[in-house]
Amino acid sequence: NENIVENQKDFVFMKFSGLHLKSMENLQSCISLRVCIFSNNFITDIHPLQSCIKLIKLDLHGNQIKNLPDTKFWSGFKNLKLLYLHDNGFSKLKNICVLSACPNLIALTMFDCPVSLKKGYRHVLVNSIWPLKALDYHVISDEEIIQNWHLPERFKTCNHRLFFNFCPALRKKKMKYSED
Repeated sequence: NENIVENQKDFVFMKFSGLHLKSMENLQSCISLRVCIFSNNFITDIHPLQSCIKLIKLDLHGNQIKNLPDTKFWSGFKNLKLLYLHDNGFSKLKNICVLSACPNLIALTMFDCPVSLKKGYRHVLVNSIWPLKALDYHVISDEEIIQNWHLPERFKTCNHRLFFNFCPALRKKKMKYSED
């Protein structure tokens, strides 16, 4: 068992999708982890990730997460660029804004969460998480950043020209279902 824990510190990629996992407790020793995919499980608490500060990509979509850790937790993730949180139970914009402490987060998914239905959802996130370049499959437009600024149609929020597929495997799966 000691050898397993010792080897875990060297893991750089971990994928446990659709395995009905409820806990991420064993990740505490994975200090070299760069890509972590724990999608489609039953996870509610992501605090065990706190020691995984080398993460670049974190995919937690399709879980039962309702709250995110505070800004102190997120400020430790200096390398995190891609964060997939869609299809979870987030309902408060205030709770999502803690991601502003993540200094290099450039792409985030929050669609299919109750919070994504709130008025001003994109505007609030775009103006809270400054490094963000894409939210829910769309590049962030200048119109979203500057309130009451109206641009030509091709630059408008969520225009098809601003579509950016930064999680292709998810998009293909979604498209496949929509074709049936």
